[in-house]
Amino acid sequence: MKKVINKILLIPIILSFTYCTQGQIKTPIGAMKKFEEFKNKEKFVTDNTIFYPGIGDPKLKPILTDKINLASDDFKKVAASNNATDEDYQNAIKKGLYRFSEIYLEIDTENRERICSYFEELMDIVGLESSDGQLNDFMYDFDPPAH
Repeated sequence: MKKVINKILLIPIILSFTYCTQGQIKTPIGAMKKFEEFKNKEKFVTDNTIFYPGIGDPKLKPILTDKINLASDDFKKVAASNNATDEDYQNAIKKGLYRFSEIYLEIDTENRERICSYFEELMDIVGLESSDGQLNDFMYDFDPPAH
């Protein structure tokens, strides 16, 4: 009977441990270096592998690049915490996409797609499987605040 009681007492402990670790994303080895490489590469240039023609309006290139690099910094900060959760990364995506709200109407479809692909690259660095629909919303249903 004592063994049964001990097992019953262990079940909540095991379940709480499982619940607390759900959603945690272990930062892959080499992720910090990949963030630096991501930040240092030239962005919004022609990429025939994904049929991206390059940015049409050259004045937007540094603005969009800065916003993407800030998103990379956000991801890196979350990854460096050593106890990052899916929710932490979802918040980083939300914050990063929101940075584009003030210029959203100036960003054409190709550049919105490219922005989403950059976010997917950041997600791949940490092994995040989904943006929980945020990239899709940004691409098609984004409602920027009124100016």
